Amino acid sequence: MRQIFIVVLLFLLTACQPLATIAPTPLPPTETPLLPTPTPTPIPAAAVINGERLTLDEFNAELTRYQQAQTALGQTIDEQSATSAVLDELIAETLLAQGAHEAGFRLEDAALQTRRDQLAAKMGGEQALLDWQKSQGYTEESFRLALRRNAEAAWMRDKIATEIPQKTEQAHVRQILTYNATDAQEVSDQLAAGANFNDLAAIYDPLTQGDIGWFPRNYLLAPEVETAAFALEVGVVSPVIQSAIGYHVITVLERQPDRLLAPDALLTLQSRAVSDWLTNRRQNSQIILAP
Repeated sequence: MRQIFIVVLLFLLTACQPLATIAPTPLPPTETPLLPTPTPTPIPAAAVINGERLTLDEFNAELTRYQQAQTALGQTIDEQSATSAVLDELIAETLLAQGAHEAGFRLEDAALQTRRDQLAAKMGGEQALLDWQKSQGYTEESFRLALRRNAEAAWMRDKIATEIPQKTEQAHVRQILTYNATDAQEVSDQLAAGANFNDLAAIYDPLTQGDIGWFPRNYLLAPEVETAAFALEVGVVSPVIQSAIGYHVITVLERQPDRLLAPDALLTLQSRAVSDWLTNRRQNSQIILAP
């Protein structure tokens, strides 16, 4: 802003004297204070995930839906557990959607509209969908946001899952499982003395005779057994193996380097791959939770 100078001129008029002028005295410059630039008030966030805000309104609405669903199922869940479950799921979905973006996939507006139209048709029409949205605490904007994020997260889950090969190394194992160390050692001693493995296995497990079946790595709930199964030579009997389940003595019946996975084994490996991806992603992300 230009500085303002005040100049005062005094004119003295006399009959005999010439015009007299009083020189102006400059005033010190003044500065007009600048007003701060107005900024929009940020919408309260439940979490900020790699710079992406998860609004508090969205979280609270999802928490309400989760609690209502639990009640409908006849289940009781405390507030803290419900809050943790909902927040974890929303963060996971956001991380997956961000992963999809990085992999080059974003659900375009036209595709989003198609999904919405298909959903409306399944529910009986536009009004039925709008009524459902209202009953679930969705606005049109929040519903589209959730639908888009869910679709992008699902795309990323599928991408991770399809990277699991259909064939991999597998072992076919039979075990004798006991629940105390004394019985397990007795079994081990009998086998060392020449007892037949199949006969003993049938005593401890008449239904399956201890046959675990074929499995790949990272499949069993007892990793100690799995590690031993892929370390043993075919036909060799293991020493007693302790796990969280109990005490095992195993023998490997067969092993194949490139066997087709059974559907349940494939699904397990795919689920673990997604879980491992999310664990790694969380460790390498900036996630700020609201206090």
